[in-house]
Amino acid sequence: MDIINFQFTDIFDAALAWENLPFILSGISMTLAVSLIGMAIGLMLGLILALLRGSSYWFFRWPARIYISFMRGTPMLVFLFILYFGLPMIGIQLSAITAASIGFGLNSAAYIAEINRSSLNSVDKGQWESAKALNLSYWTTLQKIILPQATRIAIPPLTNVFMNLVKSTSLAAVITVPELFQKTQIVVGRTYDAMTMYILVALIYWAICVIISFIQDRLEARFSKYV
Repeated sequence: MDIINFQFTDIFDAALAWENLPFILSGISMTLAVSLIGMAIGLMLGLILALLRGSSYWFFRWPARIYISFMRGTPMLVFLFILYFGLPMIGIQLSAITAASIGFGLNSAAYIAEINRSSLNSVDKGQWESAKALNLSYWTTLQKIILPQATRIAIPPLTNVFMNLVKSTSLAAVITVPELFQKTQIVVGRTYDAMTMYILVALIYWAICVIISFIQDRLEARFSKYV
């Protein structure tokens, strides 16, 4: 009978959520900053790793494979702890924001590298052969012909990486980064209404991901001319 009479208002206090919304939203800027910096690092390093991973020289290929394997096989939280709590033991002190940005960037680079590698490999080999016949250099071919086509293929999985990055920034709360989830935990400690606050922050993360999906659609439309 209690289940039949259950109402959403029993677990979500809309008035309390509205009252604390501005404080929680103040963490969005930090969440996006860490996500964007991490993604920028990941994109740059991921492209380098993808090229090294596809190299015909083992001394380029194997270090890239080991790095990718290590990062994909290491929990993000453990890596954050290594950067923030472990490095000071050898004299390297990073701020919480710096440690989070670098950590997310280095970790996401492994996943981005595999996305880039598969996207580059999906471009028809004839494109390389045609460019070679036109006497174009490797880097010119890569920049002008291959990357634009590979980018269109890579946009959906790269968007997923960025979405996961945005959501994973909640882990940065454990090293005191003042992002969305850390702000939410502060409110939970003050109001003792964990359910309302956690539902609220879940809706905020969802809204951010919806916006990212919209941007993805626009990017796909823009790069579709290269396919």
